[in-house]
Amino acid sequence: MATKVQKIMVQPINLIFKYLQNKTRVQIWLFEQVDLRIEGQIIGFDEFMNLVLDNAEEVNSKKSTRKGLGSRYTNI
Repeated sequence: MATKVQKIMVQPINLIFKYLQNKTRVQIWLFEQVDLRIEGQIIGFDEFMNLVLDNAEEVNSKKSTRKGLGSRYTNI
């Protein structure tokens, strides 16, 4: 007998909070600069979903380069 899988919509703010609690390394895709991404660990955010990242790196997918941005990177 097949079981039906039910999909649940998750609010973005709840997902960000889960990544914050689990100390998951995330990759942020930039809207206007499609070749650049920011990777880091979320250590804070606000009600407008501005993020504070720790150990942030700028990843250029076109050049295959990584540039460290410091131990704290805010307002993504």
